[in-house]
Amino acid sequence: MSFHILTGTFVHESNTFKKGETSLQDFRNEVLDLGQVAVDRFGDVNEELAGFLDVGRAAGWRMTHSISAHATPGARVSREAFDYISGQICDAARAHLGSLDAILLSLHGSMVPVFCEDGEGELLARLRAIVGPDMLIAVTLDLHAMVTPAMVAQAQILVSYKTYPHVDMRETGRHAALLLDAALREQTRPVTLRAHRPMLDEANAGRGDVPETAALYTRAKAHESEPGILAVSVNAAFAEADILEAGPTVLVSYDQKIASAAARAREIAEALADTIWQQRASVSNSFLTPAAAAQEARDFDASHGPLVIADYADNPGAGAYGDATALLQALIEAGAEGGGFAPMIDPEAAAILHRHSLGDQVTLAIGGKQDPSFGGGPLQLSGEIIHLSDGLYTGNGPILGGITHSFGPTAVLRVRGIDILVVTLPGQMLDLMQVRSFGIEPSALRFLVVKSMQHFRAAFEPVAGRVIVCDSGALATPQAELRPYTRVRRPVWPLDRAELAEV
Repeated sequence: MSFHILTGTFVHESNTFKKGETSLQDFRNEVLDLGQVAVDRFGDVNEELAGFLDVGRAAGWRMTHSISAHATPGARVSREAFDYISGQICDAARAHLGSLDAILLSLHGSMVPVFCEDGEGELLARLRAIVGPDMLIAVTLDLHAMVTPAMVAQAQILVSYKTYPHVDMRETGRHAALLLDAALREQTRPVTLRAHRPMLDEANAGRGDVPETAALYTRAKAHESEPGILAVSVNAAFAEADILEAGPTVLVSYDQKIASAAARAREIAEALADTIWQQRASVSNSFLTPAAAAQEARDFDASHGPLVIADYADNPGAGAYGDATALLQALIEAGAEGGGFAPMIDPEAAAILHRHSLGDQVTLAIGGKQDPSFGGGPLQLSGEIIHLSDGLYTGNGPILGGITHSFGPTAVLRVRGIDILVVTLPGQMLDLMQVRSFGIEPSALRFLVVKSMQHFRAAFEPVAGRVIVCDSGALATPQAELRPYTRVRRPVWPLDRAELAEV
């Protein structure tokens, strides 16, 4: 029997502390592809849609893809953007309602529009109003999802990534699609339950290279082989979003046809959530100050590869501005040379540099223009332009392999022995081609600063002599108490550490 499946992708991770809004143009700058255009772009890469298509072809599905929309994590999603993108998905559901058998979506789980706190729950509610209460809806999620009760109530199947850095997107898409196919064939009757703990996020933000956190995913996978247990998802949550339902969750999708599955699913979810809670103080990262990181960079022996410095707090992938200057200033003051710094997101500086030519000596203000209270203000710097480009790059690593993106007008400015990648459009460091495309070769450097928390490790750790992590005091600082939370349910760890220490 052939089934008609509507697919769609709407992905955004919203930092509610960031000024402004994520606009429809921000999605256009990243990904806003309709129908077959999206299928052609993402149909055979490490992306959930590719996993959907893998299963759909084998199962003989008729598939209608509505839209693929991604924007770099940032401020709350504007109403225009949310209504347009969700409207494309809902209009497709409405148009095909007579023949539609199910809906399969790739979402993030931490999208916060300007008009509500739960973008995914709002989208699913709009779809339910069109297709009714019984149609099967399956959803994939990022493991940094903040899963709300509304999301679980509206979708029968939810499956999250189990890797961070995220390298299992296609695999996750396949998993969700296989579960949907089994349900369509009435082999299972899925439903999902949720367990939640009062924390801003899991102690190591879901890192797959930390043994205590990795063990959670190992346990989740093992449980999925039990009778009636269809998917177990450990969601680390996203500390940079201030909403009522913030915090880590465990989801278990189970088969209601198996009499014992509901009780076992609840047991699994609560046990994993209890472990997350018990490990709440077990943070693995050692966060260096900018001054300490700069000293290490200056003195590092790069004979076995460069020192890779992760500017954790200024990660554009967590919605930070990507223009913090504290670490760059410390490197210059320490006299650290032979390094790279990527990226500095500063459209104004990029435009100024593009009015010049290769080899020109230029003096200008760089960085620190969005919110100097987080990570430092602008630096007045003089340097030589050593590269100018349109910012296009095609990834070749485990996350971005085969996918083309753009930083917009991009320049490399060499300042006191440091090559600074100055870009127009936001993006975190995920792939070596994000620097190599612009003439920055990691193997030729003493040190390389990458604005990323964890994803950089997939591509950059293999070429690094050593990796260290810096808290530059920018918007995604691990010092959560520096952000003005007003919405999250209290008490919550670690904001109310003393009150919850013995719980």
